[in-house]
Amino acid sequence: MTIRVQVQDGITRIELARPERKNAITAEMYGQLADALAAAARDDAVHAVVVHGSPTVFCAGNDIHDFLERPPVSGQSPSVRFMRALADQEKPVIAAVNGAAVGIGTTMLMHCDLVYCADDAMFSMPFVSLGLCPEFASSMLVPLSAGYHKAAEKLLFGEPISAEEALEMRIVNRLVPPGEVLEYAMHQARRFRALPPVALRETKRLLKAGQRAAVHLAMESELVTFSRLLGSPESHEALSAFLERRKPDFARAQSGAVNSTSTKE
Repeated sequence: MTIRVQVQDGITRIELARPERKNAITAEMYGQLADALAAAARDDAVHAVVVHGSPTVFCAGNDIHDFLERPPVSGQSPSVRFMRALADQEKPVIAAVNGAAVGIGTTMLMHCDLVYCADDAMFSMPFVSLGLCPEFASSMLVPLSAGYHKAAEKLLFGEPISAEEALEMRIVNRLVPPGEVLEYAMHQARRFRALPPVALRETKRLLKAGQRAAVHLAMESELVTFSRLLGSPESHEALSAFLERRKPDFARAQSGAVNSTSTKE
């Protein structure tokens, strides 16, 4: 089991539980995440959702082997189902982040209502270095949160983001000692049990209303571009280099694309 779901005392706790692979997410895991979020939305007894990883790592992004076998190229892909389930979740979602949060491990946080991380956590969105583009509406939400220039620096270069920078960029709410992150997130989730659930849902709806349509549009636009880039020579070279543990040669990739085009003509 790679996703563990526990519902207790009005809180749905969703754990990324694949520490041997640094909680890299597979298509099956995305489906489980989407189902867990949908179940929490339907359950009137659930007041809040807490998403967390392992004590040493939150999420290393996509499992590259699985990702290449089952790429997210349609709106019915498990990963897209998960994105929509999280983006449209009516109930408060809290993320507890320890260790690394890479790729979608970072972009999913933009859709959580509260994010608490360890003071030594690290974040990154290395899409460009993989020959790809941002996903999960991060091309819209990161600039909104951090400002255009900071977002450009982090998305174009894919540079690591320290916990302190993440706080400055308004990706997270608070830094917590590593051993206390999950318990602090659970403490905050328990506070929602004392609040009127309809008022909570309506307040969240109003907070998100101004950008909901734009978020969905950004997700759809990113998916189209992401799917196209996934078939490009650049992405093929970047992903091959990642799997082969070598430095990518994008000049060779471009030369191959030119030669291929010339042959077709």
